[in-house]
Order: sequence, then C-alpha cells, then structure tokens
Amino acid sequence: MIHFDTTLTNLRRDVIRTFAVVDEWFDKEDCLHRFKPPTGGWSTGEILEHITLTSHYLLILIDKGADKCMKLTNNETLADALRDYSFIHPKLEAIGEHKSFMWDRPEHMEPTGAKPLADVRRDLRDQLDRCLCTLELLKNGEGVLYKTTMTVNDLGKLDVYQYIYFLSLHARRHVTQMKAIEEEFNQALSH
Repeated sequence: MIHFDTTLTNLRRDVIRTFAVVDEWFDKEDCLHRFKPPTGGWSTGEILEHITLTSHYLLILIDKGADKCMKLTNNETLADALRDYSFIHPKLEAIGEHKSFMWDRPEHMEPTGAKPLADVRRDLRDQLDRCLCTLELLKNGEGVLYKTTMTVNDLGKLDVYQYIYFLSLHARRHVTQMKAIEEEFNQALSH
C-alpha cells in the first residue's frame, strides 16, 4: 500500500503543479493571447480554451470510471488489484511532449474563441477541483479497478488514475506549445 500511496501523492502534486502553470498563462497580456503565430496554429488564448475543452470531455470519462470503480470495490478485489499495480505506461509520457505523435482531435475539442478567457480560467479551476475530489474519492486505490480505452497514441486501456495523469500531461503538452508562441510573439515585437 505504501507504493500506491506514493503514486497517489505524486499524481496529486503533478496535477496541482500543472494546473498552476496553466493558470499563470491567463495573467499574460491580451495581445499575446490574441497573437497567431505566422507559421499558423492557435493563439495562446485558443490553446487555453482547448485545454479546458479537452479536460471537460476527459473528466466525463473520469467521472464515469470513478463511479464504476466505487461500485466494483470490495477489500479482496482491491487488495488483489493493488498487489501487482503499476502506474507506469510505456506510451503515456509522450502525451506531455508537444508534437511527439500525430492525432486528429475531434471537432468538439476545437476552440471557438467565443468564450471569454475569464470563463475559461474559471472552468480550468473547477476542473482542478474535480480532479482533486476524484483522487480523494479514490484515495484507497479504487481507481485501478476499472479501465477505459484511450485511442490517443494507441494507449489502450487506462485506469482512472492514468486518465487523470493523461489530462495533466495534455495540459503540459500545450504549455510547451504556448511557450514557443510567446517566443515568436516576443521576436515579432522586437523587430
């Protein structure tokens, strides 16, 4: 159980840290949020909206998975599942690396730019709370009891904890992208 407690503590810290870094991007200048890279792509404002849109849909799956986990929980089943549990997934870390694989996102995860960034930020903070509440609900390891297929990067079956980590990695991926856009923005200002 000590191994799992460490995994859960590390996951909670990662989620909090990642959301804090994303949250700081809302304090950047409006002109940066609107800046479109000359090479094409989204602005940082659109990326922030995309992060919360994607997290919204991931949290639907996470909530359903958490509900199923709680229904499946009994001490014997949980003890067996945790005995050989490994949080490590060979393809999961790539989710946090910008341009590490190709994937066509669904249209419903495309930012529209119509939502005010203050509302997007509020959504982001609510999503952090939901992640932390789920981790608290599943604090004894129940989240390993149910897996859902993740087609991104051919990940296959992920448990609820791995889905939450995916959500965090996805945000981290886009932080890297926003940093690159900020560099382009600063270069454009200096010329």
